[in-house]
Amino acid sequence: MALLTQAMAISSLVLAALLLLRAAWVTLSCYLLTPLRIRRIMARQGVHGPPPRLLVGNLRDVSALAAQATADDMPSLTHDIVARLMPHYVLWSKTYGKLFVYWYGSEPRLCLTDAAMIKEFLSSKYAANATGKSWMQREGTKHFIGRGLLMANGARWSHQRHVVAPAFMADKLKGRVGHMVECTKQTIRALREAAATPSASPARRREVDVAAYMTRLTGDIISRTEFDTSYETGKRIFHLLEDLQRLTARSSRHLWIPGSQYFPSKYRREIGRLNGELEAVLTESIGRSREIADEGRTTSAYGRGLLAMLLSEMEGNKKDGAKFSYNLQLVIDECKTFFFAGHDTSALLLTWALMLLATHHEWQDKARAEVTRVCGDGPPSYDDLSKLTVLQMIIHETLRLYPPATLLPRMVFEDIHLTGGLHLPAGLSVWIPVLAIHHDESIWGPDAHEFKPERFAAGRRPAFLPFASGPRNCVGQAYALVEAKVVLAMLLSHFRFAISDDYRHAPVNVLTLRPKHGVPVHLRPLRP
Repeated sequence: MALLTQAMAISSLVLAALLLLRAAWVTLSCYLLTPLRIRRIMARQGVHGPPPRLLVGNLRDVSALAAQATADDMPSLTHDIVARLMPHYVLWSKTYGKLFVYWYGSEPRLCLTDAAMIKEFLSSKYAANATGKSWMQREGTKHFIGRGLLMANGARWSHQRHVVAPAFMADKLKGRVGHMVECTKQTIRALREAAATPSASPARRREVDVAAYMTRLTGDIISRTEFDTSYETGKRIFHLLEDLQRLTARSSRHLWIPGSQYFPSKYRREIGRLNGELEAVLTESIGRSREIADEGRTTSAYGRGLLAMLLSEMEGNKKDGAKFSYNLQLVIDECKTFFFAGHDTSALLLTWALMLLATHHEWQDKARAEVTRVCGDGPPSYDDLSKLTVLQMIIHETLRLYPPATLLPRMVFEDIHLTGGLHLPAGLSVWIPVLAIHHDESIWGPDAHEFKPERFAAGRRPAFLPFASGPRNCVGQAYALVEAKVVLAMLLSHFRFAISDDYRHAPVNVLTLRPKHGVPVHLRPLRP
């Protein structure tokens, strides 16, 4: 017995030693060997960048430059915002060229701006080879959106995309327009009441922050159309997601520290608490949908929205034993992903569009005239939307100047050789600076920083990436564009708006591009 106990103790020690050695090797490879290999490969191709510090890389430089650039509001309402939001890109592209490598801790990040290379890199040719987020991005967002579609790779991504894509196809979108119209009508009533509220200052009468209203509106729409839930439930989810977004952005700054994902910290404790609360709300909402289905109170098993498709898929997996199955946790993660993407990015698109229209009255008048001509006195129908070409140009120009996602990250899992001769080694993180590309004068001309929707008169332009490109483009982009057209058309029909004298132009990046102080505008109702 003593010998057996001794043998088991020795075996445990050997196993522990092997695990420690494996962890040490993984850490050494991740934080030293792989970065050094990538640095040598890129240097041989003439691709250089700012010299990194051990472990920290260029993180301190990025943080210091960003803090300095965003310390104050912009002195004037200009759309030339790249230097404010990407000061490291502006500095290093001037020094090393538009193709350079910088280091986020020990993670090498290639800045890629060449339009032809981007198109090939994002194409179906490399869809399974250069997908998902970087390791640090995955660690930073695993509580935020978990293993949802944005984080999936390879065959699992293909399966998840196949499940969710039908929810955003044209035949489904047509049935969503009625919900969008009803939600927008409620927002219009709320805006009228807010604009009519007496104020201590006559100058502030009819002044509202449209950012707050667009946030509530897009939340109401996504809650009703895709998740069959009330706005009050949706509001709890959105507030928790906003808090998680803020904390995730802060905590990700510390991911360069080896093993930091295992360290206890105030950020990690708070993120864990918020994530637990968020998942409890989502689980409760999912449970109600399943109860309603069991009681036969819906025309189809689980309803008609995205949640219904996810639940149907989950139940089908239980029966069929599918290889890539949806369980409750994955359904929750997809709900997080699409609540965030369908709410936050849509709200920001509408907010920035209203800011631009409130400061460019000639385009506001053009769009309003078109809406009147196409829709008459009523709200737009699905068939009307394709005829609103001026409004579409305005939406595209808004997405060019103020794309909600300013960066597009991809991870290279196997060596890639692009047609232009560029070798992307496995382990390299590729970052496409969408905002900088959208403001590049060599692509868009000397007026690249000006609001000129007419540049989209012939349709979408090359190097236009608000929804990414290729097979992994945003699955909900058609939904977002339909929603934006419906909402803007109805607001233009009911109000004339002008930017407030109190508006402070201060775009900031907190995972997405948002106005730091909101967007206050003066509203003048056009209809009784």
